[in-house]
Formats: sequence, C-alpha cells, structure tokens
Amino acid sequence: MAQTARALDVRTEFAADVFAGLSKSGQKELPSKYLYDDIGSALFEVITLLPEYGLCRAEERLFERHATELVARLPGAVVVAELGSGTGKKTRRVLEALGRRQTTSYYPIDVSPAALLRCEREFSGLPSVKLAGLVSPYLDGLREVARRRPAGAPLLVLFMGSTIGNLERPVMEDFLRDVREQLAPGDGFLLSADLEKPVSQLLAAYDDSIGVTAAFNLNLLERINRELGGSFDVSRFRHEARWNDRERRIEMHLSSTCEQNVHIRRAGISAEFRTGETIWTECSHRFNCAEVVRLGQRSGFRCDTQWVDSEWPFAQSLLIAN
Repeated sequence: MAQTARALDVRTEFAADVFAGLSKSGQKELPSKYLYDDIGSALFEVITLLPEYGLCRAEERLFERHATELVARLPGAVVVAELGSGTGKKTRRVLEALGRRQTTSYYPIDVSPAALLRCEREFSGLPSVKLAGLVSPYLDGLREVARRRPAGAPLLVLFMGSTIGNLERPVMEDFLRDVREQLAPGDGFLLSADLEKPVSQLLAAYDDSIGVTAAFNLNLLERINRELGGSFDVSRFRHEARWNDRERRIEMHLSSTCEQNVHIRRAGISAEFRTGETIWTECSHRFNCAEVVRLGQRSGFRCDTQWVDSEWPFAQSLLIAN
C-alpha cells in the first residue's frame, strides 16, 4: 500500500512538473531527474561505456588509485550513503576498501527501483556490505540515512558522476548546504566534478555517434506518453547537444522538427511547438578545481584532499563537514 501511494505521489509530481515546464513562455524545459526511469537508467548505463564518454572511466581510475587512501581519512565504522547510486558499480572499490577493516552499512539512494535492484545484485557476493536501498529523491533519502545511523558513527556521502553539474549554479550551493544540514561535524562528502576540456570533446560525449544519448533524451517523451497519457510523436523531435559558453555547460535539448500540438492528458496541458522550438532537458556544467573547493567552503565544508584524473580531466574532492 505504501509503495502504491509513493508511486501515485511521484506521478502527481511528474505531471505538475510537466505542466509547469511546458507552460513556460520562452524556453520550455523539463527537469533532468525524469530522464532516469527504468529505461532511461538502463540507457545511461550504456552511455557510460561509450568511447566518447570518458567521465565514468576517469572516476573508476580515481577510485582504483585512491579508494584505500580515501577510507583511511575517515576512521571508525563508517556508514556510506550514495546519492543517485544507479547500479553502485563504481562504488565497489570504496566498499571493498572499507570491508578490509569493518562490515559497512551502505545506503544507495536512487529514484529508479530497477537501478537499485541491479545494485543489490552487484553487492550480493560482498559479505562485508549490509545494503539497504532507498527509492527516494536525494535529500529525502539522506535524511532517512541520518536518522538510521548509529549514534557517533561517521557518515560518508558519495555524490558521483559530476551530478552536481546538472544543477543551476546558484542551486548548487543551496543543495550542498541542505546536504551539510544532515551531517555531523567530521562527516565526509565525496563530491565529483567534471573539469573544463575542449568543447568538441564535450559535444561528442553528449551526442555519441551511435545515438545512445539521443535515445536516452528522447525516452523522456516516451515516458510522458506511457505515464501521463501524452501524445508525443517522438519521430518529430530530435536530440541536440549545445555548448553554452557563458555558463560553461553542455545543454541537452529536444527540438521539434515541425509545427505541432501535443496533448498530455494527466498533466492537463496542450503544448504547441514551432519548428525548431526546443525542450531543455539537462544541463551539465564544467568546473575548475579551485571553484569546487570554494563551493564546498561556502556550504559549510573544508576540502581535505582532491584527486584529479589527467587523462579525462575530472576531480574527486573529499569535503569534511565543519
């Protein structure tokens, strides 16, 4: 019964966000979190394997080189929470390093039940990990972990994949402050951030040659059709990746190839599109190392250490709650 109520709440929120985003004058937009239904999450896992998309391989290299050093900086029986865990595969090295000294409680937090099911399978053969997945938005899940953790146990929160870059820059600091409110002094927050690199390289990463990213983006329209009674003809939209130089970010858009009118029954909206008009679905900001440190400092953290991959410029920063 609780799961049914939760599903209805999510669908109601989805419908409200679709109504708000497609009713906007000027740029239509949809929140990027809705890209990650079960189909979208599976497509994203394929994206991480593409030769053009080096971000995940950079993160894996950093964990391979520095996981032992990372856990050594957090003494005690550490509780681990991961925001937007997906399958949790990239976190395995951290949990294995912790497992050499303790049994670890690991709380993967994700909006996709299918992703969490795959996460459970990923760690089923690791007896040193006690896994409890939470189907939840980031902050709601983190509040639940903070409530469950034993008194005095240090908490390590992982926010991987440069997901921080999907937020608008003013929102990033607000989000980190909200995370900090759930932590105790001395708790750790491992924040990953994709660094500046040639624009041509970024555009290729977000518009791959075999069209997986396009399918991932277009699936959002299919999801609206499936869950909200939409009438999108997906063949009349195309995926676009753009570089916004002023904001230093990649943007993903869905561009209408003709004049059309789309009805979305459960959102109570009829949206008109001009030829070439777009729906903005995701932004992905790029950073430099110093601004990541400053972002943490303004949000109530100090930077303990920062690891950088040089092959695909990418940083992991261990922030400690003040």
